[in-house]
Amino acid sequence: MIIDVDRSFLEINSIKNLKRSNNPGPNFKISEVNPPDFQLNKFFYKQIGKKHRWVDRLVWEDKKWIEFVENPRVKTFILKDNNNLAGYYETIRDVDKDQSEIAYFGILEEYFGKKCGGYLLSEAINQLFQEGMSRVWLHTCSLDHKNAIKNYLARGMKIFKSEKINLEIN
Repeated sequence: MIIDVDRSFLEINSIKNLKRSNNPGPNFKISEVNPPDFQLNKFFYKQIGKKHRWVDRLVWEDKKWIEFVENPRVKTFILKDNNNLAGYYETIRDVDKDQSEIAYFGILEEYFGKKCGGYLLSEAINQLFQEGMSRVWLHTCSLDHKNAIKNYLARGMKIFKSEKINLEIN
């Protein structure tokens, strides 16, 4: 079966355009996964992605996951509620162009509706600009969470490209 999917590419080019969202509570903390731990990336990818057709990496062997997370251009950050995992994001930096893609971003279902997504995205964008990036971008599609694009736009990101694609699903 083939389905139509709307895909949007968004960017933010200045920290001045960032509309921050507050920390949902004092027990929420964001930290970089250092040293890299492919099991965390794999866990979040599978848990968050299972309802949104994140399928590209499902075929990856552990070796491929390890190579990916150990790439110096890639960084992973996790959001914790005390000691409980709540969400994550991965960035892929292009330091030659002073820009970074937020490659994957998501919140675990039990944290939906608790303002975690806005906070995590605000902090991701802020961190990247603090590191000297002049552009932060990502892409999303109509298969992602219904509030994903609303969150990106609410943080000050702008759509710079849209397209319709046909996706074959089994």
